[in-house]
Amino acid sequence: MFYTPVALGYFFAGFFGLCVGSFLNVVICRVPKGESIVKPRSHCPQCDHLIAWYDNIPLLSFLVLKAKCRHCKTPIPIQYFGVELLTCLLSLLCYAWFHTLLLYFAWFCLLVAPLVAVIFIDLEHRIIPDSISLPGILAGVLVHFIDSPPDWEKQALIESGLGILAGGGFLFLIAWGYEKIKKREGLGGGDIKLAAMLGAFFGWQAVLMILLMASILGSIIGLLVISIKKDWDYALPFGPFLAISAYLQLFLGQPILQWYLSLFH
Repeated sequence: MFYTPVALGYFFAGFFGLCVGSFLNVVICRVPKGESIVKPRSHCPQCDHLIAWYDNIPLLSFLVLKAKCRHCKTPIPIQYFGVELLTCLLSLLCYAWFHTLLLYFAWFCLLVAPLVAVIFIDLEHRIIPDSISLPGILAGVLVHFIDSPPDWEKQALIESGLGILAGGGFLFLIAWGYEKIKKREGLGGGDIKLAAMLGAFFGWQAVLMILLMASILGSIIGLLVISIKKDWDYALPFGPFLAISAYLQLFLGQPILQWYLSLFH
């Protein structure tokens, strides 16, 4: 059977995305607990039995084992399957979107995949680990530099710097003002560092759009949740909305901006 280079590329991107998704499950599970993501090997959290390689195949093992540990029959959370599938789809989208393998690897490995971990960690633990956001700021400067047009490298560095100040600084001012008025914390430091990270990747203009989209998404979802559950007292974390808005900016930024500006004409 004959395979074109494009088909092989998509196969690789899908396979690579599955492998990264499997690794992200380890990150999501261990990093909030302060555990190593290298040792020990993957094991069942209930019976501590080491997971064999054939029980650790992304997506497939979950289906074959019927979402249960082979040894103690403890249910495997559907989140494991969801993270692997989501990361695979995002990898395919990145491969289709970017024109070179360098940009695909840079954006997928340094931004798109880490944001998957941010979403699930923040939803469960209400934190955004510094081990993701702080190195992500440096990674953002690097990717923005790599993705800049020829002879625009210096401008790209300036835009990243301004993006860090705009993203992190804007949320810092909001958090500071909210705490002064309400006498309690509104936004955590993790949100501020994540916004600075996104500013490094996208620049100051785009990160302001990301903050706007995240605020709108958060407001809409919050109102929907309150309308469904009147006694809801759980404050929605802001990190997932920042991550989703970053995806929207990366893949649909220009159409969204044009639509937004058209509202004022």
